[in-house]
Amino acid sequence: MITPFASPPGNPRHIRWLLALPKFGIILLLTALLALLWLLHRNEIEEERAALIKDVLWLEQNLQFHLNSNEEQLQQLSMDMNTLSDSRKVFRLRAEHMLRNSPEIAQILWLSPDRKVIDALPSTAPPEQEIETFGPSSIGKAFDLALHIGKPHYSDPFFLEGNRAHVELLVPIHGEGQQISGMLALLYPLDTLLANQVPWWFTEKYKVEIIDDNEQLYAAKTRIEGNGDQRYVIPFDPPGAGLQLRVTSYRTPDNSVQRSLVAAIVLLAAGVFWSLWLVRDLMKKRSRAEEALRSEHAFRAAMEDSLTVGMRARDLQGKVVYVNPAFCKMTGFSVDELVGATPPMPYWAPEQLEESYAMHQTVLAGEAPPDGFEMTFMRKNGERFNALVYEAKLIDGNGKHTGWMASVLDITERKRAEELARQQQEQLQFTSRLVTMGEMASTLAHELNQPLAAIASYNTGCLNLLANGQAQPEDLRSALEKISTQAQRAGKIIRRVHDFVRKSEPKRAPCQLGDVIEDCIGFIEAEARKHHVRIECDTPPELPVLADRLLLEQVLLNLMRNGMEAMAGTPPAHRVLRIGIASSASELCISVSDNGCGIPPEARDKLFIAFFTTKPEGMGIGLSICRSIIEFHRGRLWTEDNPHSPTGSGTIFRFTLPLESA
Repeated sequence: MITPFASPPGNPRHIRWLLALPKFGIILLLTALLALLWLLHRNEIEEERAALIKDVLWLEQNLQFHLNSNEEQLQQLSMDMNTLSDSRKVFRLRAEHMLRNSPEIAQILWLSPDRKVIDALPSTAPPEQEIETFGPSSIGKAFDLALHIGKPHYSDPFFLEGNRAHVELLVPIHGEGQQISGMLALLYPLDTLLANQVPWWFTEKYKVEIIDDNEQLYAAKTRIEGNGDQRYVIPFDPPGAGLQLRVTSYRTPDNSVQRSLVAAIVLLAAGVFWSLWLVRDLMKKRSRAEEALRSEHAFRAAMEDSLTVGMRARDLQGKVVYVNPAFCKMTGFSVDELVGATPPMPYWAPEQLEESYAMHQTVLAGEAPPDGFEMTFMRKNGERFNALVYEAKLIDGNGKHTGWMASVLDITERKRAEELARQQQEQLQFTSRLVTMGEMASTLAHELNQPLAAIASYNTGCLNLLANGQAQPEDLRSALEKISTQAQRAGKIIRRVHDFVRKSEPKRAPCQLGDVIEDCIGFIEAEARKHHVRIECDTPPELPVLADRLLLEQVLLNLMRNGMEAMAGTPPAHRVLRIGIASSASELCISVSDNGCGIPPEARDKLFIAFFTTKPEGMGIGLSICRSIIEFHRGRLWTEDNPHSPTGSGTIFRFTLPLESA
């Protein structure tokens, strides 16, 4: 029977209380465990503190024992030196024995009452002559005090030998009538003292430091790095003088079963507590996740169907596991024909089967080029097309590498457009050369007329001599040699013109840069004389480069003609066109400088844009073609002001050519 005051079993309030009880229990359990963990931690800290103090006291006693032992031996040595006849021999024997048995001692000295070194081991001179002079230093004060009280005394710490801290023990030598006849000095480097007297096991747990009242560090020894959680400081006496031993403890990892058990219980309780909060929302979240998954699947399907880029996925063995509609449309094969296919693939071109299989193996090995690679694919109807393929790892939801995903682009039309653009660029370059040659035609005709006129004149003279019957072989030889020279000159001019206007495919080949510049100067020399321009060149005789000679001549001629035209308003005395070459470890830099009117700043950025020109009758394609040619040679072309121009203006065009093996 249910009373009116009892809550029904299905009451939500009753259920909330039932669910809250385990939570309260877990909270109490966690509180108890954290309190237990805190108590254990406090107990461990106290135990570590006690162990630290115990070890520090042991270390302090060990150091005192060694220092007192050395002090006693030094006192015994002072007594024996006073009683035995051969003091120097006694000093040498005992000092060698102490140095051999006490490696922490750096030097033992025998000093006179006026602070002069009588003898010393291991060297006859004290470090840096510090002990010989003393002066107002801490060593001198310690010497005076030991001399005054007649008892052993330690000096204050001082630095020698590259800022190494030392202390010195001074023991007076008493002569007859208790008069002090000398002084024995024992030198301790503090870092060597710690290195020899602090055992290795001590430095595995602690960092030992010698400091003073002002926290100045004199020496330290440890085998571990980091920040300690506990430290203990104790006076270091002897040697005293305010020195202290500071020992820092490092906590070692505690892998005890008790702590592991507590940690496991805490984690388990936290997991249970967290799970209680998640149970009530589990079904709701699962429903939302399923709805989101359906929406995501529909979204991705719509996105894949709208792509124009072909997508193809393969597993680690190379079998096709997925293709999108764009890839099927690109190749002409259906999804059923492609999914599950293994090499050779149905879209591989038979004539490139070996190359396709080699690239397939490269992709499976994870060595595909990151910037993509080109292949020739075959459609189902047998038509070939160029494809650009990008491969990336296919990672599943667990982060595991399960295959390769490829993005495939049909670049057939793009390749055709690039080839058409290349042909148009070559035609434009050829047209530019013809324009240049047309502008130079009158000057070249005049240049060619001179050797032809000379040939005709010499030929007429020879005929006259033959007609008069007065011809001598020597007279005819000189005239014929001049005819030959002028004919070679005319032929050279014609050859240059023929080579410059011929049409050919761009091809990089070994050539001498000096010969290229010489031919360009030969082309433009007549026009330079016509405009009263002097050409200077410092080209080395042997400078091989890998370049297209014809295209390189086109660049140089264009830049040289631009320089001469820029100097039209320059006084004739300053019309100098200079061609220079500078070399580095990886490239050559060729410069063409003039003393002309210069380039306005607003036009400098547009100078190499096609159809932009600063000339009233210019076409605006010369410099654009020059830059294309230099970039074809993997170089750079730029312009800058001429700082050495005597007119205060002028321009330097520079371009680089990489140094490559010819």
